[in-house]
Amino acid sequence: MSDKVYIFDTTLRDGEQSPGISLNISEKLEIAEQLARLGVDAIEAGFPITSHGDFEAVKMVAERVRGPKIVGLARAVDADIDRAWEAIKNAERPMIHTFIATSDIHIERKLRKTKDEVLKMTEAAIKRAKNYSSEVEFSPEDATRSNFDFLCKVLEVALEAGATTINIPDTVGYALPDEFGKLIHELMLVVPGLNDVLVSVHCHNDLGLAVANSLAAVENGANQVECTMNGLGERAGNAALEEMVMILDTRYRTLGKKTNIKTEEITRTSRLVSMLTGYQIQLNKAIVGANAFAHSSGIHTDGVLKERITYEIISPQKVGLTESKIILGKTSGRHALKQHLEAMSYSLNDDELERTFVRFKELADKKVEITDDDLEAIIADEVRSTKTEIYSLDYIHVASGTDEVPTATVRLIKNGEIFEKTAQGDGPVDAVCNAIGEVVGVSTKLLFYNVSAITGGLDAQGDVTIQLDIGGKKVIGRGVSTDIIEASAKAYLNAINKSLSK
Repeated sequence: MSDKVYIFDTTLRDGEQSPGISLNISEKLEIAEQLARLGVDAIEAGFPITSHGDFEAVKMVAERVRGPKIVGLARAVDADIDRAWEAIKNAERPMIHTFIATSDIHIERKLRKTKDEVLKMTEAAIKRAKNYSSEVEFSPEDATRSNFDFLCKVLEVALEAGATTINIPDTVGYALPDEFGKLIHELMLVVPGLNDVLVSVHCHNDLGLAVANSLAAVENGANQVECTMNGLGERAGNAALEEMVMILDTRYRTLGKKTNIKTEEITRTSRLVSMLTGYQIQLNKAIVGANAFAHSSGIHTDGVLKERITYEIISPQKVGLTESKIILGKTSGRHALKQHLEAMSYSLNDDELERTFVRFKELADKKVEITDDDLEAIIADEVRSTKTEIYSLDYIHVASGTDEVPTATVRLIKNGEIFEKTAQGDGPVDAVCNAIGEVVGVSTKLLFYNVSAITGGLDAQGDVTIQLDIGGKKVIGRGVSTDIIEASAKAYLNAINKSLSK
């Protein structure tokens, strides 16, 4: 049995289905390029039939990204399969991933089909996909709640039709690790053809068991894991790529399994995905959380200082964490900044570099030390956010105190035209957001508001994430500034711009 486990990344498809995430084409491409640097074996770039925007994003990724398989998702429907192929046909290694539900509850209540119809649709879909692509993956949706005998029959039909990868999804995160491991083991015994193809698993995290279930599957013969960066995805998310990879890496002597992942790229990939999606990483998140390599207890600190392995089973450098800080300040020029950004793997055009340099200089007047984290935040706020910018923030003035009603004046610019409004609120942030709302004329409902510091110290940049309900759709906005009110205004406006740009 091979010791290789393939990593199939679905951050751009299942991950983007997290509420409020809506990546544009350039953002999807940027993440895909970083996933290729990370070393994933396959990138599920999207679901092309769902919208013109998703089709164009998948098409762009297929044309530009080399190395991994580029996968387009399709229901077992002719139109879906045709559209998926149209999107991925120019990929270096294209693959169509088609699926259909196989559990009784899905067949009867969602599809409203018979089991015979499901079998026929499975066969037809795979054969149609094979006419386009030599690589076809098939998934029996809700496999863990499907009748075992019927599941085996569906897989036999799929294999006979030409599927080259069979994916077993725990669609609703219902399985326990021993159950899921046993399912994989028994399927491979009863359906011998599975031993001749790639056997994949796609586990959801509804009970917090996505990684555990994926690991159990690998121990029982699965040789591909479908996952997302930071565990993003529908509902409670998917198996977290960084956790799965580092379990196999750290426990190789026990498990005997390895991946092609360049683990030193994990932290950078995680931060990029967090910045572009607006989903912040919880502090105690395994591998990539801010506290993952932090030590507070006196006993722990003493032990780590004496010998790192006393309390750290993974070297921070192994996942790309370095504590290096750049020494750039008021006297640093564009060339020095450009060189450092290139060392961080950022390639900015002249206009993007100029805007980043202006923001860098502004920050250098406010902070003694500027870290790589600060620069990443500037790029996320200044460069990427302008790609969806309709209104830009020009000016804010806030009056607030313990015995006066908070009042804010906001000046926005749209296509060179200046708009200015004044509004009151329960606090300075509320007043600023109300003033922005007066200008843009968009009705919003605040669902989530969070402020965190990019780095330590009282001069740290504040990173604000806001989730709004705009017209019944959830939209995430993010803003960065050393001034929390300004950061909040940027985040609020970023969310509105995203909504308007759609």
